[in-house]
Amino acid sequence: MTALDGRGIAEGSTSDTFRILHVSTGNVCRSPITERLTRHALSDRLGDPLTRGLVVESAGTWGHEGAPMEANAAAVLADFGADAAGFTGRELLDEHVIRADLVLTATRDHRAQVISMGHSAGLRTFTLKEFTRLVRAIDPATLPDPLQDGVVERARALVRAAAALRGWLLAPSVEADEVYDPYGAPITFFRSIGDEINTALDPVVTALTGTPART
Repeated sequence: MTALDGRGIAEGSTSDTFRILHVSTGNVCRSPITERLTRHALSDRLGDPLTRGLVVESAGTWGHEGAPMEANAAAVLADFGADAAGFTGRELLDEHVIRADLVLTATRDHRAQVISMGHSAGLRTFTLKEFTRLVRAIDPATLPDPLQDGVVERARALVRAAAALRGWLLAPSVEADEVYDPYGAPITFFRSIGDEINTALDPVVTALTGTPART
C-alpha cells in the first residue's frame, strides 16, 4: 500500500480500507489539525498504519482549495510531534463523502451540511465531540478483535454501534459538541483548540485500534 498524496495514511481496495474524513470550514485550521493528529495517534498505536487499511483525510465546506495550512495550526501540530508537511486545503466534494466510512466534523453546522449532501451520510457523520461521547459508552469487548478481525472491521463496527446510540446519549448543551474556529486568533487560542481536539481524539483512536496511547 502507498500513502495518499500528502494526505491519507494508506490506500487499498474499498473492502480493505476504512476512510476517516475530518470536516471544518476552510480546511486550513481545525480539520488539518484533526487530520494530522489522528494520523500521528494511529502511528503511535499501530506502529505502521500503512498496513492496516486506514485512510485519514480532511476537507472544508468552504475549503480554501490548494491553500497551505495556517501557520499557527502547523505550530500546534509541532507541539504534539505531528507532521504538517505536504498539506494543501481542499473543498468538500460529493466524492469525499461517498468514499468516507466515518465523517467527523468540527461543529453541528458542518455535520448538517455533510448530511444534506445525501449519499446516506447520516449514519456515519458525527461531530468529533459527539463521536467521542458515544464511543466512551461502547463496551470495547463487543467490538471485533483488531488482531484477529483487523482494524478495518473493528472501525466499521464502532461506527455502527455509535450510530445506534446517538438518540440515547444527547449532548448536555449545544456548545458541548462544538470545536470553535481559531482562524485569525493568536497562537494561544490555537493551542487551546489543539488540546481540545487531541483530548477528544484519544478515546476515539483507542476504540478504533483497541490500543491505548503509549505512556
